[in-house]
Amino acid sequence: MKFRDIFLLALRSVTANRLRSLLTITIIGVGITALVGINTGIESLKNGIFDSFASMGANGFMIRNRELNIRIGGGRNEAKKGSSKKKKVKTSNRNKYITYREAMEFKDRFVFPAIVSVWYRPGSVTVYHDSKKTNPNIPVIGGDENYLKYAGYDLQMGRDFNAVDLESSRNVAIIGQDVAKKLFGDQMKNVLNSAIRLGNVRYRVIGVLASKGSNNMFSADNTVLTTVSNVRRVFNRPNVSYSISVSVNDAKQIDAGIGEATGLLRIIRNLTIDEEDNFYITKNDSIAQMLFNSLAYVTFAAAGIAFITLLGSAIGLMNIMLVSVAERTREIGVSKAMGATKSIIRTQFLFEAIIISVSGGVLGVIFGILIGNIVSILLKASFIVPWMWMFLGITLCALVGLCSGIFPAIKASRLDPIVALRYE
Repeated sequence: MKFRDIFLLALRSVTANRLRSLLTITIIGVGITALVGINTGIESLKNGIFDSFASMGANGFMIRNRELNIRIGGGRNEAKKGSSKKKKVKTSNRNKYITYREAMEFKDRFVFPAIVSVWYRPGSVTVYHDSKKTNPNIPVIGGDENYLKYAGYDLQMGRDFNAVDLESSRNVAIIGQDVAKKLFGDQMKNVLNSAIRLGNVRYRVIGVLASKGSNNMFSADNTVLTTVSNVRRVFNRPNVSYSISVSVNDAKQIDAGIGEATGLLRIIRNLTIDEEDNFYITKNDSIAQMLFNSLAYVTFAAAGIAFITLLGSAIGLMNIMLVSVAERTREIGVSKAMGATKSIIRTQFLFEAIIISVSGGVLGVIFGILIGNIVSILLKASFIVPWMWMFLGITLCALVGLCSGIFPAIKASRLDPIVALRYE
């Protein structure tokens, strides 16, 4: 008997018990949907993260007063793991705030071929224009004349901050696309030189940012920029720490730039030779890698959900196959009486288990891709086809079917044809 004939016979047996088969296929499909769907969403998220940091360039680094910790799904990654390997020296005001004076002095004295930007984010506000207003979660960022270049922003209309804006700390603002559309509509005819309010403070709009597309996951289009000097005056509060972002002209010189920046900032902050750094430097690509590592926890969670579901499915599938053997004892006896060997009976029941399992896998892959890419659409990221997870999902289902079908298949093949024919 050919494998094709055995396969068709197994397929006919599966379709003869549609409800039972459909329920088992659905259970298996749920596990694969979780696995493929979550990992498709994660791949979309990774692409968005990569695009966001790629727009800032791989040749950039950021100086902060403390380590940048990112928590996703309970994970914790530290931006500067190398700091733990340093020889223990005298601690000098660890996490000491980087003051405005120190940040600006660094910018003035850093002679390395690079772009330096000093910025500070005081928080989020509600933005008003006439009777219209935004949600109260619009981030305000105070930057300098180099901030747009470092952050990868382009202007759709208007101008960047100039020296007069920075020196006078006057109330001027550049708004993102989402803010502009919320306050002025899609036409945005009279945006430039219009008055808006950040909370209770009036600002004049001097520019509108071009949309950053998939970078919207970081609210790149839902923000308001003003000068760092203005933020210092209007949103002044005690213990403010400013951030310094540096983009070197040549990516090959980034390590040299970091070394130069470290030495200069130690001098500015009056650190002695026996005192350790009281600031942290993080490369842009290191931040992206931190996020990728944190997302691994979500991947493990998805794999755990899928494993538990597939384990339950395997037990359920084995139970169904055992019931099927009991129900079809007489049928097996007839097949053996007509010349079917133990190998043919075993193969038939294994095919039935694999057909059910793989069908659930295909169903799960389809729904997983759909659900995962709905997440992509919401994040405005690119469409993802997770070939690896598709292949892994189908392979897992085939293995589940094989493992679940072995014992029932062996049991069916060992039935005595005479006893089986007499079975009622």
